[in-house]
Amino acid sequence: MTDSNNSSHSPVILGPFLALIGFLAFSVHDSLVKILPEYSVFQILFFAMLFGYVPFTVVRLLDKKPAPLKAVNPKLVILRAVLLMGSVSSAFLAFSMLPLIEVYVLIFLSPIIISILSIHFLGEKVHVFRWFAIIIGLVGVLIVLRPTIDTLTIGHLFGFLAAICSSSAAIISRKIAATENAATLMLFPMLTTILVTGCILPFVYKPMPLADLGIMFMIGALGLTGQLFNLFAYKSSPAAFIAPMQYSQIIWAVIFGSLFFNEVADKWEMIGSAVTVFSGVMIIWREVVVSKIQPTLNTRNTRMVGAAPAPAAPTVKQE
Repeated sequence: MTDSNNSSHSPVILGPFLALIGFLAFSVHDSLVKILPEYSVFQILFFAMLFGYVPFTVVRLLDKKPAPLKAVNPKLVILRAVLLMGSVSSAFLAFSMLPLIEVYVLIFLSPIIISILSIHFLGEKVHVFRWFAIIIGLVGVLIVLRPTIDTLTIGHLFGFLAAICSSSAAIISRKIAATENAATLMLFPMLTTILVTGCILPFVYKPMPLADLGIMFMIGALGLTGQLFNLFAYKSSPAAFIAPMQYSQIIWAVIFGSLFFNEVADKWEMIGSAVTVFSGVMIIWREVVVSKIQPTLNTRNTRMVGAAPAPAAPTVKQE
């Protein structure tokens, strides 16, 4: 009986643990972007994605039965790739201009935006519970930012744009996830980003010392690491236990911001962040537990250009 209980509860523990490691990797990834303000975001993106594409190709070559890369819905796949490129570009710009915690709070508007977009594009009904959660989330953002004409900057606009783009990409992911394989959904954003930033690179390139090139390599490697851990997490545990783990990034934002960037979160930022996190968890719980929808942020917030929908996890039997 004890062995049975242990085996049924272990996926619930393993999945969130793997997800926490994945989101830690993403938080380090974001902090590394922030320490390279002297380079154009297009230069950082080009090298980070190029370094990410190399191991992706190696894995494909080693796979004895690689999944086909041909898109079933090419227009939507390409549109999703462009949106994800826009999301990560905007996020990188926001990280270079704002404290980590403010960028995360803006990006964590994604579940709210997805709920609103799903009404028109997916024909979903948003009931009173989710509208209540949406209002709470917006209040949380207002508490953190306390916006005025003097305090709002272009960095906040980029953070909000990152959330808009990633949410739009997530809506497309819901429409095509059943017909497109994960390899295709990872490859197209990578190639799109490499091609577009590669065309811009000659106009913005700045010579790099070896140390900075190494940091760009780490950005690419950490992005892939975060994705892999999150994919493993979704294979190990139900989505309801994994999706809320993305909000652990708020904790890392406070820690890394204080240690490396002299960013001290005040009490209102902490309160507003907690309110925003609570709102997001409410929306995710409603989608996963009540509406039975697989979360579209399940490899992270989808601003990561290689993000693809995770496979559905096995259901854990409740005792």
